[in-house]
This record gives sequence, C-alpha cells and structure tokens, in this order.
Amino acid sequence: MSAAADLLAWYDRHRRDLPWRRSADPYRVWISEVMLQQTRVGTVLPYYERFLARFPDAGALAAAPIEEVLARWSGLGYYRRARQLHEAARRIAREGFPETAAGWRELPGIGEYTAAAVASIAFGEAAPVLDGNVERVASRLVALEEDPKRAAARRRLRAVAAALLDPERPGDSNQALMELGARICTPRRPKCPLCPVASGCAGRRLGEPERFPRARERRAPRRLARVVAVVEAGGRRLLFRRSEEEELLAGFWELPWTGEEDGAPGDPAAALARRYGGRWRLGERLGSVRHGITHRAFELEVLRAEVEGAGEVAEGRPAGWFSAEEIAGLPTSSMVTKVLRLPRPRPG
Repeated sequence: MSAAADLLAWYDRHRRDLPWRRSADPYRVWISEVMLQQTRVGTVLPYYERFLARFPDAGALAAAPIEEVLARWSGLGYYRRARQLHEAARRIAREGFPETAAGWRELPGIGEYTAAAVASIAFGEAAPVLDGNVERVASRLVALEEDPKRAAARRRLRAVAAALLDPERPGDSNQALMELGARICTPRRPKCPLCPVASGCAGRRLGEPERFPRARERRAPRRLARVVAVVEAGGRRLLFRRSEEEELLAGFWELPWTGEEDGAPGDPAAALARRYGGRWRLGERLGSVRHGITHRAFELEVLRAEVEGAGEVAEGRPAGWFSAEEIAGLPTSSMVTKVLRLPRPRPG
C-alpha cells in the first residue's frame, strides 16, 4: 500500500466522530473551519451546534444583524472572524458557494488553508491543506531544517501534503493529516509506533522527531494593568458599548475600565469619568482576573463601583443596564464573563 492509502486506512479506523464530519455540506464545513482557526476542537463543539441552530444556512446568517452574529460568537475570540464570516455569507447568499479553492480565496476572511479545506471536503478538489498540524507532520516526514514559514519551505511542505492526497478522497486525506497531527504526531512526545506513515519519516529515523519543525521565537506579550468597575443596581450591571471604529473588540459591550491605554491613570475614579462620563466612586475589591488577547496580557483589578450621572456618557459610548440573562445574549468578550464569575461578597 502507498503512504496515502495507509493514512486513509488509519483515518477510517480511528477518526473522531465530529459533527462537521457527518456532512459534506459546504456551509457546515465552512463554519467549522472558520471556528477551528486557532481554537481547540473541544472549545468549538458547543459553539458550532448553537451557531448552526440559529443560523442553519448562509441565507439565515446573511440576513442576521451583525450584533447577533457577534453575540453568538462571544467567547470564541478572534472576533474579526465573525465579521468576515457575516460579510462572506452575504456574498454567498447572492452568488452561491464557490466550488474551487481559488473561488473561496476571493471571499472575505478566507485564506489559503481554509479555501483548500472547504474545496477538498465539500467539493472534492485535490487541494492540499497546510495548517499547524499538517505543517508539523510534513516537517517531520522530510526533517525540514528551514523555518517552515518561509516561502520555499512552505512550497516543499505543500508538496509533501499533496503527495499524501488520495485523488478519489482528497477531503478525507486532508482531514486524516490534520487528525494525525492532532492525535499522534503531537508537538511533544509523538506516538511514533502508532503512526501509519512512520516508515517514511526522516525525523523518526534521526531519532529526534520533536526537533521538527524548527521552533520560532515567540513575541513576549505586552502586559497591561486595568481597573475594571462592576456597577450593580437591582440585579443589573452597567455595560458600555465600544465604538465600531475601535481596533479591539469593536461594537462589543464591556464593563467600564481604565488602565495604561489611557496614559498615566492617576486616580482610577477620575479616569473612569474621563472615559465614560458621570461621577464615579470605587468600593471594595472583588478580585483579580488575568486575560490574554493576541499579544496582550491583561491583569485586571476588579472593584465594586457606584456612578452618578450614568446617562452623561462620553460621546460614542452608549451605556445600558443588563441582567445576567441579557448579558448572555450580547456580544461580549470572555473577559467580561471571567469578571462576572467572580464571587460577590455579601453586603455587611
């Protein structure tokens, strides 16, 4: 048997039963691939089911307001994906689904990997994928010494992935490679004795498969300190909506905060007044929260607060009082969820 056949035979026996693998419907495949970008399978599963229940096809997604799409995406992170998904759905609703990787590349937010994945799984195009898992498998198979992100190295890795494609089942071949990287050819302690293509692996023959791919230098996250104010009245909390023009979490609802991004914060109550309007008084400490977004590492000091003149908000920052149930239906980041999970000390 060929390596491609061995890989498919292994996949047929050991693949996980994931909901997006039960159908070749391009909409379901597309949604799953976008959700899985930089996000673990276990995290995606409940979001995928809920998202499809509300937006069962491209027409439903295209017709929905972006605020609702963002709300259903809240907690998955990388929110630009949701905005681009919505924009792409509007084009698909007008023009139909592309059937080739080249056609998918023309849609907003669709890169080389996603285009190849959807075209191969949903339409049978023999387009090899090159995500992080496949990159690792292919790098070990040929003991790649170069930086795998360089153009020449990526061409070589793509050729390795293409050689493992069965032209009759390209979608399954691509998923088999991804599954192999996720479960067998892992970054640490790969399970080489269980690998269906181990006999042709140069990294294994060298006795050090973990050396490949070459590790890249990681950029140290920028650490930012914030004070977050929790204002409660009648079981409702005060949230503010970010401007659509802001770089991070545009259009999302957030708890009031101040920090280094405001310059020298000085008195946090005065800084909150400058940012949101009104007159602020900060009270007891509720706890602290750590949260990471891209290359930012936030250290949040959470305080109970009171505010007078909450309607006197800064221009472009609409405010609202929301119950816990209402907040669950708003576009918010997981940072808000973490803060609101802190235990509330009982008065007195």
